[in-house]
Amino acid sequence: MYKTIPEGIELVNGLKRAFFDMDTDIDIVVCPPYTALSEISEVIMDSNIRLGGQDIYWEDEGAFTGEVSAGMLKDAGCSFVIIGHSERRQYFGETDEAVNRKLKAALRHGLIPIVCVGETLSERENGLTMDVLNKQVQGGLKDIKTQDALNLVIAYEPVWAIGTGKTATPQQAQEAQKYIRDLLSKLYDKDTAISIRIQYGGSVKPENITDLMRQQDIDGALVGGASLNVESFVQIVKKASEVKK
Repeated sequence: MYKTIPEGIELVNGLKRAFFDMDTDIDIVVCPPYTALSEISEVIMDSNIRLGGQDIYWEDEGAFTGEVSAGMLKDAGCSFVIIGHSERRQYFGETDEAVNRKLKAALRHGLIPIVCVGETLSERENGLTMDVLNKQVQGGLKDIKTQDALNLVIAYEPVWAIGTGKTATPQQAQEAQKYIRDLLSKLYDKDTAISIRIQYGGSVKPENITDLMRQQDIDGALVGGASLNVESFVQIVKKASEVKK
């Protein structure tokens, strides 16, 4: 919940200038607040930056005051949407069932879902990380067919590393993300699991992106606070693009 419309436009204009001549096959997505979506869509229309929403509701329309539908996101220019972010789970009681319903709505309308999973500090300290990931991945992806699974992104974001300055070590992140990849192999098949992009999120910054991206099962980053500053986000993208696997 940052940036007014003018502030958001200023930020993406800075990103546009920085990425204009970048020779990279990296996908760059910004997910501003709902109020700025359509304005920012216009600004990035002729750029290599794509647009996403921060959340979605599972119904197409109706008496659901304050909610935003997949059709509304598409109309505003979105091609991505974040689903089940830890802050939605933590502060607004979002459940795996809700994540599943939102995921199906996004896929139904051709949006690329970024489905977030991750454990709290107490869950990690009690050795429950993999149990939590198993529950969240299986619950969130319930009844999602292979063809649809190929169109989604998973973001592993340990709750204890979000906005705290703490970051999972590259080894911790890799261990969790390999577990997710192996779980996807069981839910679908190995080729599908390899094709699904798994991101890391949690205090990602220019200083740690290179070591994170060098891990076998980290395919990208879900960037939080560091995305609010043009220079730090640009450095993250550029450093990530330099990592060869």
